[in-house]
Amino acid sequence: MVHRLLMQYMEEAKEGKKSKMNEDALEEQCKHSSEMEKLASQAERDSIKFKQVEYMSQSIGRPFDGVITGVTEWGIYVEIEENKCEGMLRLKDMADDYYVFDEANYCVKGQRHKRKYQLGDKLRIKVRRADLVKKQLDFIMADEWE
Repeated sequence: MVHRLLMQYMEEAKEGKKSKMNEDALEEQCKHSSEMEKLASQAERDSIKFKQVEYMSQSIGRPFDGVITGVTEWGIYVEIEENKCEGMLRLKDMADDYYVFDEANYCVKGQRHKRKYQLGDKLRIKVRRADLVKKQLDFIMADEWE
């Protein structure tokens, strides 16, 4: 929109005309353009995640090396180093201890063994589940596979 307006102003200036822009109409056009861009970005992210989950559904039970990319009160987000697919290792699925989210230090800590997981830590995980409908990958620690 900005580039189009600049071109229009330059053309009108060359011709010696004074620009007559409808500010309300321009505002609506800008809002519409922004909304469409957001929708397009979300559709792109959704399609990429769908294809990642579809691809990883063939790797249930396979071990991977990963890096922690996020920590929340319900789990750890892990990105697989080999293919950059991201999924969640849920705290309730970590059987070696009872882990809690430490918001102040942005990590999870085990209550008994005091093991700590934080951003950037490397993990060995296995794909536990690939849900195409929800576009979600669930992981489990590689040494905890059922």
